[in-house]
Amino acid sequence: MPPMPSTPPQPPGSDRWQRFRSASVRGFHTYANWLVSISWRRFALLSLALLVATAIVQDLPPFRWSYTERVTVPRVVTDPEEPEPPKRPARPPKSPGVTIEKPKGSGTTEGVDISIDESGVRITPKRREAASTPAPGASGAAGAAASATSPGTAGVDSDKPVIDIRLPPGEHSENVREIVAEARRVAEESIREAANEARESAEEAAREAAAAAEEAAGDARAARRQRVVYEPQERVRVVRLGDSLMELAFLWILGSGVIKFTYKRQIQAEAQAAQAVETAEAEALKRQVVEARMAAMQAQVEPHFLFNTLASIEHLIQTDPQRASQMQRNLIALLRASMPTMRETNDGGVRDLGRELSVIRPYLEILKVRMEERLTTEIDVPEGLMSAEFPPMMVQTLVENAIKHGLEPKPEGGHLMVRAEIVHGKLAVTVSDTGLGFGRAATAGTGVGLANIRERLQLLYGPKAALTISENPGGGTRAVITVPYKPVEGASA
Repeated sequence: MPPMPSTPPQPPGSDRWQRFRSASVRGFHTYANWLVSISWRRFALLSLALLVATAIVQDLPPFRWSYTERVTVPRVVTDPEEPEPPKRPARPPKSPGVTIEKPKGSGTTEGVDISIDESGVRITPKRREAASTPAPGASGAAGAAASATSPGTAGVDSDKPVIDIRLPPGEHSENVREIVAEARRVAEESIREAANEARESAEEAAREAAAAAEEAAGDARAARRQRVVYEPQERVRVVRLGDSLMELAFLWILGSGVIKFTYKRQIQAEAQAAQAVETAEAEALKRQVVEARMAAMQAQVEPHFLFNTLASIEHLIQTDPQRASQMQRNLIALLRASMPTMRETNDGGVRDLGRELSVIRPYLEILKVRMEERLTTEIDVPEGLMSAEFPPMMVQTLVENAIKHGLEPKPEGGHLMVRAEIVHGKLAVTVSDTGLGFGRAATAGTGVGLANIRERLQLLYGPKAALTISENPGGGTRAVITVPYKPVEGASA
């Protein structure tokens, strides 16, 4: 005997995980069923209560606590400022001025040479040697001009300041003095203005430099006086774990609402599916019961009809062999058409109206032989309706009821007609007779056959099919079966 395959070993935590998973699934279904069982109003009230409780609990231990810790904190300390040394008084600036002094230097110097021309005024110190004395009788101004006109005058110190004022030819000494005085005045004003501007610029630059120096000195002194000191301090820290409880509560309420909505629809869908399955099973069981009743009824009716027909054939063989032969042929046609119908009925097969009429025609012919001139028949079914779908055994049941309870008890007999037509898009099959009328004969049955027809129509077509029984305007009974019109593919006429 081969050894049985061993079960592979499970991981150590698989059993624990399976139990946890099963418990989680059971808990989820329990919570979802509870959500579905409560109303939306109660759900809203419980959600509001959860939010209020969360707002109260989130500020209570263990969701919030505080503790004290000792830390070292750096601090910047500024030392007091030291007194500054006294400042020296600033020397007052010299006032600008214009002076004309005798040039100092070695040697003998006598006067200056002044010349005025289009290029300006030139004043140059004049130095004479002892041997260069001017001739007597020469004009001072002319001599000065003559001596000044010689640019290479000997004895002039080249390192002394020179103001060269030259006199143009033809000018008098009086004009020279005026021009010299005007030039001196203009020179003094220019020098004075330049000195004032220079003094103002120097004072402004000095003030700005002093301010910048003062600011830099103050920053340097403040930086020198600052220092960092580390001091120990006690600090209280608060730990809040309940800050996220409100968000969790909102998420819980939102998830519960989604579960309540979807789980309820799922339960309703499952209930509807279970109800549909139960209904389908009930309908199938009811159909089986109805088909069993029809089969039982057919099993009861067919032997009785066969026995009566065979007895009639035996009697006619002795009295009227020709009619006996005709009845025998009709019986064979009836059996040939009925046997497949019985099997298809039991198997739930679909029949067409033409095959139903193939059973009705020989049946009526046999009854016409038995009832002779007391029975007349008519079948009015258009050729286009022979292929229409129609439940089996229904027309035969109506025809049998019309013969048995309407025409056969009537002494003079009557007329039976089978008609098919389209009424408002539905197939209507009518079986009418001119017999005694519905329920008036002494042979009136229990109505089981008509009840079975109604049950089968309800099972097959629901409210789209119906059986109506009414009085025939010419006397007798009129039964109409209405079903949805649907051709059967491959049906034979």
